[in-house]
Amino acid sequence: MDLPKNRFKQGLATGKPQYGLWLGLPDNSAAEIAAVAGFDWLLIDGEHAPFDLRTILAHLQAIAPYDVAPIVRCVEGNAALIKQLLDIGVQTLLVPMVETAEQAEHLVKAVRYPPQGIRGLGTSLARAARWGQVPGYLKKANDEICLIVQVETAGALENLDAILQVEGVDGVFIGPSDLSASMGYIGDAGNPAVVKAISQGLNKIRAAGKYAGLLCLDPSLAQSYVQEGANFVGVGVDTMILAQETRKLAQRFKEGAPAEEQKPQAGY
Repeated sequence: MDLPKNRFKQGLATGKPQYGLWLGLPDNSAAEIAAVAGFDWLLIDGEHAPFDLRTILAHLQAIAPYDVAPIVRCVEGNAALIKQLLDIGVQTLLVPMVETAEQAEHLVKAVRYPPQGIRGLGTSLARAARWGQVPGYLKKANDEICLIVQVETAGALENLDAILQVEGVDGVFIGPSDLSASMGYIGDAGNPAVVKAISQGLNKIRAAGKYAGLLCLDPSLAQSYVQEGANFVGVGVDTMILAQETRKLAQRFKEGAPAEEQKPQAGY
């Protein structure tokens, strides 16, 4: 039995922009519906959405049969939690609120087995190792891990050059919402000053040879960020899609649809 390849890394290696969807609904059916939609990647948001270790595992299992790469955003960069996430099969990890190079160095160690890191061994209990049935897992696992650190404050952007020098950080994700708040433009991620800071950050990330990403729900702005160097972009959130589309449907009928649409067809 071979070690599963990191689909996210494989997608990035093509050089094509990788577009993804944020998952905040903890129901497995929602994850599976998203998995067949055609996105390159899906992010399970363990930071803000109501996920725990078991529900993240269930989402990974629901997504696994489909040609889409799973990413997990953990609640924080805790080494013990990261160990559990890697053991249940997470290969691409997004860690929020990374402010310094020192934090990034700690995270690199947390996702790797010794001697490169401090990840604890427990392959007989690990889905990632197929419960001890992947030959040579301990020597191969580090190569299939993709560590993305999330830079999302003005202070973190000031430290971006140092963070980018940390070997083992595969990518940097810029968080527009928290960044806009820290810059004094809370709720206004499209503010020109914020957009400029993000664009400069994306260019720095690419110039350092790292993968650059962000979440952007404005299609035209998302495309401009791709032109500025973004390799992967989250373009939607499952909770928002459900909330907005169900509201539109309700309003269409409650607030009055065109007369011809309101008439039942003959035979009904």
